[in-house]
Amino acid sequence: MNPIFRSFLTHFFAIAFFAVVALLYFHPVLQGKVIYQSDIVQYRGMAQEQEDFRRQYEEEPYWTNSAFGGMPTYQLGARYPHDYVKKLDRVIRFLPRPADYLFLYFLGFYILLGCMKVEYRLAILGALAFGFSTYMIIILGVGHNAKAHAIGYLPMVLGGILLTFRGKYLWGFLLTAVAMALEIQANHYQMTYYFLFLVIPLGIVYLVDAIQKKHLKSFFTASGLLLVAAFLGIAVNATSLMATREYAEWSTRGPSVLTINPDGSTKTVTDGLDREYITQYSYGLSESLNLLVPRLFGGGSVEALGEKSRTFEFLIDQGVSRSQALDFSNNLQLYWGDQPIVAAPPYIGAVVLFLFLLGLLLVKGRARWWLLAASGIALALSWGKNFSLLTDLMIDYFPLYNKFRAVSSVQVILELCVPILAVLAIKAWMAPQTPGDKKRKALIISLSGMLGIGVMLFLLKSVFDFTGANDAVLERYYGEELVDLIRRDREAVYLQDTFRTMLFILLAGLLLWLNLKKKLPGKWMIISMGILIVTDLASVDLRYVNKDDFVSRRQLGNSFPLTQADQQILQDTTYYRVLNPSEGLNGARTSYFHKSLGGYHAAKPRRMQDLFEFHIYQNNRRVLDMLNTKYLIQADEEGNPRAALNPDALGNAWFVGRLNGVESPDEAIQALSSLIPAQEAIVNTKDFPEVVPGAFVVDSTSQIKLHSYTANALKYISENSNPGMAVFSEMYYAKGWQAYIDGKPKSHFRVNYALRGMQIPEGRHEITFRFEPDVIQKGSQISLAGTALLGLLLLVGLGIGLFRKREKH
Repeated sequence: MNPIFRSFLTHFFAIAFFAVVALLYFHPVLQGKVIYQSDIVQYRGMAQEQEDFRRQYEEEPYWTNSAFGGMPTYQLGARYPHDYVKKLDRVIRFLPRPADYLFLYFLGFYILLGCMKVEYRLAILGALAFGFSTYMIIILGVGHNAKAHAIGYLPMVLGGILLTFRGKYLWGFLLTAVAMALEIQANHYQMTYYFLFLVIPLGIVYLVDAIQKKHLKSFFTASGLLLVAAFLGIAVNATSLMATREYAEWSTRGPSVLTINPDGSTKTVTDGLDREYITQYSYGLSESLNLLVPRLFGGGSVEALGEKSRTFEFLIDQGVSRSQALDFSNNLQLYWGDQPIVAAPPYIGAVVLFLFLLGLLLVKGRARWWLLAASGIALALSWGKNFSLLTDLMIDYFPLYNKFRAVSSVQVILELCVPILAVLAIKAWMAPQTPGDKKRKALIISLSGMLGIGVMLFLLKSVFDFTGANDAVLERYYGEELVDLIRRDREAVYLQDTFRTMLFILLAGLLLWLNLKKKLPGKWMIISMGILIVTDLASVDLRYVNKDDFVSRRQLGNSFPLTQADQQILQDTTYYRVLNPSEGLNGARTSYFHKSLGGYHAAKPRRMQDLFEFHIYQNNRRVLDMLNTKYLIQADEEGNPRAALNPDALGNAWFVGRLNGVESPDEAIQALSSLIPAQEAIVNTKDFPEVVPGAFVVDSTSQIKLHSYTANALKYISENSNPGMAVFSEMYYAKGWQAYIDGKPKSHFRVNYALRGMQIPEGRHEITFRFEPDVIQKGSQISLAGTALLGLLLLVGLGIGLFRKREKH
């Protein structure tokens, strides 16, 4: 058989195998079911107005008023012109969700190992080890789709980098450029950013090696090509990147404009997120052993033990009904680690970690060093506030590090590096040039080391008290005796999973020993090891993401059932806002039906968050009035939501009698405490020096009314016998909203810290606001040029590649 055709068939069947495995794991998708992902449900609430606009007008709005009083849709799945790389991504992810992301994990890792010259059987084993790592599965369960998307393409980018450094300049460059384009369009820049902590040690190791071998020319050639490839990947995604950067400055990810806290104390001003917010999810030092033993610290925040728990037996003995006892036992708060909440432990796998240690002893060359260095860096960074010396250094001095929260997420680099070295360990084990004595010694050291950790955990059990952060609260509700039994259940799963880990390590060691003694052929050893790895990982995965997480499409569509309060509010067909105090700034249910002051997003509009912290949470009703908050959703005596009318809501726009000047954002937000927004407004004259504060005449004929509304255009009609000062209850966003009076451009400015203001001449006028962001037009032109250039280079590269193969044959 032709070698090229044989290679094609091998890869084709490997890819088909990945698709089958992904579908088998998420088999409910074959029945037309969909996974219930909490974060995606929240996203649906945020994006509902956007979707409605698309259906009605067949165009993209780029702005939504359904959340946070109004915000761009750049981080809500906005569709940009000339986004052809997204079409390629959809071809690659052809399976139903979430099987498509699991398939992407497998495919990306398989390509990476192919670039590292790993034969296909080991590459398949490695892909399964990477894809079934518990962290990779759990993020699909909770709906972190963008994160999963970005992680899926990281191995491809790494494969392109390694191929280029191997001297395969053409294919390495093309793979890196395409993979980088796909990686960036996945739109989770935190994962892409964390990839730097793998690339930097890799680059250093290759540079040192080049210096030692006097191959600096090759190193700099490869580095130059990779920079060009990265630039192409960025250019292809220019619209998304430029829009995100623009919005980030306006959001909580940008610099704060305030130097005071709500209580008046001095605020530490940074150009990024608050330090406490960044490190809120910090991995505990001892908790890192969860990578080896899944439920060492209880597993997820809520675990289902069923009837196999002391808590269940106690409740039955106390006369609690079986169904109630079972329900309680299936929602046990077993987690007792350092983080506020976790969906599941980031379990890499006992077998995979055992092979990683074996790889440190057997694998030679550069890969061992950059994989070890990147793994160590990722682990140390994931400790966050538990390793404050390093974390503070990174926040203060490393570029952009303070733009991202949940530092524990950097462990994705560990999740990527460990299975690579594990596969390389098996490759080195099977290499004929590896002496048997070296294998035996490495096996004994690895087994001793890993089993020693297990024995140590058994011996140290008495050191832990298995007390969780919320135990005091649980004791108030359920009593000390029941909480003590929950602690005993924590201890039980600690022991069970420690024993489980030791068993899997022994089985993996046995497979290697049988192969060493020539009692198990290499092919069967790989298959057996693959089965062992998948059994180890998938059995843990299924504790947290399984068929019970799937629902019918109809049920998912009813994630936000219409309440009586919603029905009452929706009878009002005017344009207004709604506040649900129980959601505040962290819930998108209200956004699904109404124009909400709240929402659900990791990068909230900063000035709206400031308004909540300084005034709305302090019950300043006048701020609600100026935001046109016509309804509040409150609970009645039975706990059911009801709609409360706010008769003082000021409407869509109004004329004020005075414009007061302040000279800083601090003064502006403090002035809202005493502001009477129906009569006066505030402008920061440092930001808008052309605006002159003063008095305005407002008589009985002065009025301004909203004439028509769409998400990206608002039209008002004003009538005033004198020049007037109008306030609009819309969020001020300078980079996109354009104002017109009678069709002619007119400047507007920010008033009342966050809203729009405009001086309007006397008479009757038509005032229009249209969202026309320049960033979309400019970015799409760059994206089109970048895509055209990348496409041309791909055609040229494929042509050269085919020509070279023909020359060889």
